[in-house]
Amino acid sequence: MHMRYAYLGPQGTFTEAALRSVPDAAGAEHLPYATVPAALDALRRREVDAAVVALENSVEGSVPTTLDELATGVPLHIVGEVHLPVSFALLVRPGTTLADVKTVASHPHAQPQCRRWLAEHVPHAEWRAATSNAEAAQHVADGHYDAALAGSFAAARYGLTALAENIHDIADAVTRFVVLRRPGHPPAPTGADRTTVVAFLGEDHPGALLEILQEFAVRGINMTLIQSRPTGAGLGSYLFWMDFEGHIRDARVGETLMGLRRICADVRYLGSYARADAVRPEVRRGTHDADFTEAAAWLAALRTGS
Repeated sequence: MHMRYAYLGPQGTFTEAALRSVPDAAGAEHLPYATVPAALDALRRREVDAAVVALENSVEGSVPTTLDELATGVPLHIVGEVHLPVSFALLVRPGTTLADVKTVASHPHAQPQCRRWLAEHVPHAEWRAATSNAEAAQHVADGHYDAALAGSFAAARYGLTALAENIHDIADAVTRFVVLRRPGHPPAPTGADRTTVVAFLGEDHPGALLEILQEFAVRGINMTLIQSRPTGAGLGSYLFWMDFEGHIRDARVGETLMGLRRICADVRYLGSYARADAVRPEVRRGTHDADFTEAAAWLAALRTGS
């Protein structure tokens, strides 16, 4: 069956570049959507088989729209991730010079990554927001803006010229993209895996976050991301997005999930999947699967008097 992947469009976005690096997407149909929620809703409605969206940037942090959609929308599961180095080009219509640039358009996450460069080279230009960097390039091609911050690969697609390339304030910036599917069996563990969950506090009280963190600490699990977001239920009501090392089939991860389930109002499991950087966790003494198995057998023997 021909696979269909949704991504944040239009053509020429960094998300499309990330999608092209997904092995299972080779030969699949790639369908652009105007927004992240639109791409995810297409997956929920079964218009596509998978979706790729940005989740986190090494400079600007998490992408709030993606976090909120996955934390509270109809459930979807992360089945993979892609790390894409991100560097921008200033795309203009042919013949445009730096002196001609009075407006620069980009996705809101792009502008802060290039703020100092823009201040130095086009200090009088005004920034304009676009839903994606490729959309910004399209607006430039249509004559609405003078320049766009986008991937250099978008220039040819929209008939533009790269006035400057390798634009960034911080070198080696990376954006993390995730591959999503409808809930099902998680991918098999690889030994270099990441698990993502969202925990909802039952009540706000001193030490509530500490109680959650202790579930990880006592089982030797390293967290790679924790982000609080409002639930929308009122001031002071928060959820916690958490990425951590390990796979749901690991005993230490399973025990942690059960612990969270006991103390939280709700826990949303968002998937266990291979890490893009292939980093293997350092499993501490006493937290290997065999250690949990031995401890369970020891307790059973005590209970039965054997």
